[in-house]
Amino acid sequence: MDWIIGIQRAIDYIESHLDEDLDYEEIARKSYSSSFHFQRVFSILCGYTLGTYIRNRRLTLAGEALANGKSKVIDIALKYGYENPDSFAKAFQKFHGITPSMAREDGAKLRSFTRLSIKITLEGGSTMNYRMEEKPAMALTGIKRRFSGVPFGEAREKQEEQMFMSTRAAQMLLLGMTSEKMTHYCAVSNADDEGYDFWIAAPLDAYYTDNLNNSDVMGIDGCGALFGFERIEIPAATYAVFETEKSICAVPEYNDIRRRIVSEWLPGSGYQLADTPEISKFHLAHRPHRNERYNEIWIPVKKAD
Repeated sequence: MDWIIGIQRAIDYIESHLDEDLDYEEIARKSYSSSFHFQRVFSILCGYTLGTYIRNRRLTLAGEALANGKSKVIDIALKYGYENPDSFAKAFQKFHGITPSMAREDGAKLRSFTRLSIKITLEGGSTMNYRMEEKPAMALTGIKRRFSGVPFGEAREKQEEQMFMSTRAAQMLLLGMTSEKMTHYCAVSNADDEGYDFWIAAPLDAYYTDNLNNSDVMGIDGCGALFGFERIEIPAATYAVFETEKSICAVPEYNDIRRRIVSEWLPGSGYQLADTPEISKFHLAHRPHRNERYNEIWIPVKKAD
């Protein structure tokens, strides 16, 4: 219950300070958690970032102020955190579809992004199988892209599809350089209001790790340079590991499990999210066993403060 009360306290604090500078650390303190934990839980539950929520709420109120009052555009822009009319007009038109001056006209159509409100409902009562694992430090090598939105949010599918389809050769090469031939890893790191880093990667065998960019061993330009491989160092961490059911495609269930982890399992677990990359381990299977595929979800956690 403290966790639910904490989220509502944080939302109430945001709403009462939308016309002021908002400090994410202070917002998180209202929720009895760290800034990283609160922002990650918020984005998983809502499907958008904390910054997106604040921006959309401010633009909603700005639209109402323009439609109902006689305040100058510059005054409303400054009130809701925009330093100049141009940046405000650009954000306003992107959100509402009309310019600030058009919002003053009779019959102007504006968008409304409603405030969040926590409602207590009966959830859970279902089984979630998991295991706690202490993972040593590890290094993955692979392809990195910077995605917009939140990890595994609405924009995820199109971005990932384009990445997976355009990097088939690199993926096959990675599988050839790892002893884990029937798995591949995806990692999420550096998530913020602007987006996140997404990796398709693998733990390479030592020979390839040492010689990845050695042109004498791996080719004229070296495979690392040729395919744009990068290395991500993952520190030792505690993970709560969940598995999807076995099926041909487990991604839809994967997204649902992540939401259930933070809404059902995490609040009573005694843990909070840790600032360590989140890992997805995909277990592959060839015909006729493709329905044996499943995903492991490695959620990095630490003991709650």
